[in-house]
Amino acid sequence: MRQARACAKLFSQQEIDLSPFLLFAFSLTVVVAAPLAAAEPPIYVREATPGVMISGRASSEIQWRNEERRDDSAPFYQYLLLNLRHFDEELEEKYGFHAYGRLGLDLANEDDYADSRLYYAYYRQEGLFDSLDFKLGRQFIAITAGASLLDGLSLDYTPGGGPLTFSFFGGGDVAFYTGYSAKDTLVGGEVRGRFNDEALVAGLSYVRRHEGGDLATELIGADFDYGFRKMLNIYGEIQYDYLGDQVSYGLLGGNYHRSDRWGLRAEYLYSLPVFSATSIYSVFAVSKYQEAMTELNYYFGNGLRGFARYSREIYEEFADADVFEGGIEKIRTDRFSGYLSGVWRLAPGDQDLHGVRARAAWLFSPRLQGGLGAEIDVLERRLDEFEDDTYSTRFWADLTCRLRANLDLAVRLERAESSGFWGYQNRATLRLNATF
Repeated sequence: MRQARACAKLFSQQEIDLSPFLLFAFSLTVVVAAPLAAAEPPIYVREATPGVMISGRASSEIQWRNEERRDDSAPFYQYLLLNLRHFDEELEEKYGFHAYGRLGLDLANEDDYADSRLYYAYYRQEGLFDSLDFKLGRQFIAITAGASLLDGLSLDYTPGGGPLTFSFFGGGDVAFYTGYSAKDTLVGGEVRGRFNDEALVAGLSYVRRHEGGDLATELIGADFDYGFRKMLNIYGEIQYDYLGDQVSYGLLGGNYHRSDRWGLRAEYLYSLPVFSATSIYSVFAVSKYQEAMTELNYYFGNGLRGFARYSREIYEEFADADVFEGGIEKIRTDRFSGYLSGVWRLAPGDQDLHGVRARAAWLFSPRLQGGLGAEIDVLERRLDEFEDDTYSTRFWADLTCRLRANLDLAVRLERAESSGFWGYQNRATLRLNATF
C-alpha cells in the first residue's frame, strides 16, 4: 500500500522528467505490437480457454492545442490497459489482475493537467472458501450511498450461495486534482438480495468518508429493481445525508419494454447537493433540483433507431423549464453510420437553449473509416434589461485506419468556439492503438 501511494505521489509531481519513460513506452507499443498484431484473430474475439490469458491495449497519443486564452500546448500520453486472468475448466474467471493507467507530460511545458494517472490496478479472486470474493488495490466503488476511487480492499460474501450478498470495503480515498493524503479514507458496505427468481433485486448501503482525518460525509442508500414478466421494470434509488439530516438524492422510474421495436421510460429525479463537512460550502444553504422525464425509443430495423424525450426541470430559485429532445441513429450495418439529434429548452423570461448534434461516418474499406461531426448550441439569456446569446460550437473530422488485425491509427481534427470567456480552441490528435 505504501509503495502504491508513493508511486501516485511521484507521478503527480510535474518536475519529474518522464520523457525516458514515455519514449520507452511508445517504443514498446510499436515494437511489441507488430508481432502481436499479426496474430489472428484479435484477443477480444477469441474464446476463453482454461489457464492464464493475458490481454490488453497500449495506446500512444499526442495532441496539439491552440487556444485563445492559453499558450499552445502539446500533451503526450501513453496509456496501458492490462488484464491477466485465470480461467478454470468451466471457463469461469477465478482470479486475475486488472490495471489501467497512463503516463503523461506536455512537450511544450504549458499544460499542468497533462499528468500521469493510475485509474485502477487490483488483484481479484473469486470463490475463496466457496463464498468469498475480494479485490485488493485501486478500484472503483459505486453503490447508491456513494461512489469513489478506492485504494484498499473490498469483500463480497455470499453465504451458502443464497440470495443475500454482504459487501464491505475500506481504504484510501483517491482524488486526482487535490493531492493524495493518507488521512483521506473511505469505509462502507452493502447488503444486496435477489428474490423471486431474481425478479426483485434490492440493496441497502452505507458510506463514511474522512478528509484529513476529520469526518466529511456519512451517507445511507437504498435501491430496488423489480421486473414484471419481462415487460416492465420498476426501479428506485434513495440517498440520505446523515450529517445533514436530509434526503440528498432520489430516483423513481419505470421502463416498459414488452415489444422488441419500441420501449417507453419515465423517471422522477430529486437532487440536493452534499458538501463535505470540512468544506466552507457546507454552511451555505443549497437549492434542490427536481426533474420529471418521459422517453420513447423506437427501432425501425436495419440498424436504425430513434428517440423522443420530454423533461420538466423544476428549480427553487429560477423559472422552471420544458426541454424537448429527439434524434435518430444509424448503427453501421454496411458502410454508413451516424446520428442526428436536437434539443429545445424553453424557460420563460430566463434561459432558452436550442441546439443540434450530428455525426456521419463512412467505411471506405475494411481498413479505413472517416467521419465528420458537429455540435451547435445556442443559449439565449435575459440579464436584467439586456438580452444575450451565448454560442457554443464544435466541429471535427476523424479518420481511423486499421493497419493490422490488432493495430490501428486514429487522427482527429477539431475546432471549438464559444462566445464566452474561453473563445476558440483548435486541437489535433494522433493516436496509435495496439490490442493484444
